[in-house]
Amino acid sequence: MEKILTIQFRELESWKLLNDSDQELVKKAYEISQNAYAPYSEFYVGASVQMANGEILTGSNQENIAYPSGLCAERVVLFYAGSQFPKTKIDTICVVAKGDLLPFDKILSPCGACRQVMLETEIRQTDQVRVILVSQNEKTLIFNNVKDLLPFAFGTI
Repeated sequence: MEKILTIQFRELESWKLLNDSDQELVKKAYEISQNAYAPYSEFYVGASVQMANGEILTGSNQENIAYPSGLCAERVVLFYAGSQFPKTKIDTICVVAKGDLLPFDKILSPCGACRQVMLETEIRQTDQVRVILVSQNEKTLIFNNVKDLLPFAFGTI
């Protein structure tokens, strides 16, 4: 049997074409990326989440000389949200990055571990989490849910 997998997303030339609420998420992600501790990779990642109650939480990547003891920005903010606001749903997560690890025009796509945590967050809250990914040249992808980033996630097949 052959099956077809379809993934849907929107692509914008710039995050500045997003609505005001989503633009605020991008701005907050860029602001927090300046707090990243990235002396080894010099790759600064910021993540922001819009909670269902309207609050915006943020997190940045935190490296450690004893690699892989560091933590990605996405997991920093999602674990904080889960521990401090366990009953409040997350509507949207936004991820931005700056640094030479990626070409200027390429989208930072969350690593596999972050995708798994993002998906488990979505499953735990029994509601979709929108995902906004922004490249260094402002190109933006918007996914309606995390499952489109990780369709064959651990424990879901």
